[in-house]
Amino acid sequence: MKITIVAGARPNFMKIAPIIAAIRQKQQEGFDMSYRLVHTGQHYDANMSQSFFEQLGIPQPDVNLESGGGSQAEQTANIMLRFEKDLAAHPSQLVLVVGDVTSTLACSIVAKKMQVKVAHVEAGIRSGDISMPEEINRMVTDAITDYFFTTSDIANEQLRREGKTSDQIFFVGNTMIDTLLKHRHRFIQPPIWQEAGLLSQQYLVMTLHRPANVDEEEHLALLINEVMRNNHGLPVIFPVHPRTAKQLERIAVAHPLLYLTTPLGYLEFNYLVEKAKAVITDSGGITEETTVMGVPCMTLRNSTERPETCSIGTNMLLGTDPAALGPAMDLLFAGKWQQGGIPPLWDGHAAERIAGKLAALFNLTPQSATVV
Repeated sequence: MKITIVAGARPNFMKIAPIIAAIRQKQQEGFDMSYRLVHTGQHYDANMSQSFFEQLGIPQPDVNLESGGGSQAEQTANIMLRFEKDLAAHPSQLVLVVGDVTSTLACSIVAKKMQVKVAHVEAGIRSGDISMPEEINRMVTDAITDYFFTTSDIANEQLRREGKTSDQIFFVGNTMIDTLLKHRHRFIQPPIWQEAGLLSQQYLVMTLHRPANVDEEEHLALLINEVMRNNHGLPVIFPVHPRTAKQLERIAVAHPLLYLTTPLGYLEFNYLVEKAKAVITDSGGITEETTVMGVPCMTLRNSTERPETCSIGTNMLLGTDPAALGPAMDLLFAGKWQQGGIPPLWDGHAAERIAGKLAALFNLTPQSATVV
């Protein structure tokens, strides 16, 4: 069985790493299962891409389609054109996509039009906000996917409402948490720790990149100023996404306790998150990581595709109004933040379940052991 695994952007890399490891384990057990790793090149900044391959032990891609840059339409078209040629040259029985980035959508469409089955890891999650490109990517990908690997029963129910059948839906857990648990002991203290004189539980981490938060200069300035007005004298570490950096160049955001950094590697960023008093973000993936690490998280969005991080975990959905930050900070510093727990099957073994299910779906049985 030949599998083409697609990765294109920072969130993907954390999700494919354990899947590749699980496939290699199946190979060692004698299963005829091989993979080809296609990097679409959607993220082309080294800290947003290459460093993740190095830190997470992901093998170098078999090909980099180098399709980054341009508008949403241009990027989608570039990925589709280049992936079609690659898939034609290297046929597979299955294309496996993860998450909800442009590469996920583009490669799913190409695969289906070439009569190749598609498996979607992290299927079925929905924010209900059609203005988000990621929501469109999720909906279109799941509309044409053959096999759905899900992170929660909420996602399972969503897929059933959309007409998917039980023999297509597999609740396996969260591969991003597989990566987090595997590498947690390897987190690396970044230079900003010493530069800012940070102490555990005595600083905040902030990330912002959603259009609703960063595209309007005045709104972005208001958000940052509100954070700094309610930080209770703690440093705020702000690794700046390339999208946000362009906006920050146009506005004056100078605060003595605000530390802007370039995007951090996976191990460095999660070192900061694990020891933070709280995280302020508009990222979906970070809300999953904070939930597992038990770190309070404030999400500056009006909806979330990961409601279990709020109902079970440590995440609170604040919306995009800067005025919501003050009351949330008061709750945090009063020691009244929800303690949270860990959602079912977020146990570090999701990728093993995926590899096992793929072997069963394609009727693979162990042959002689294979040296990888």
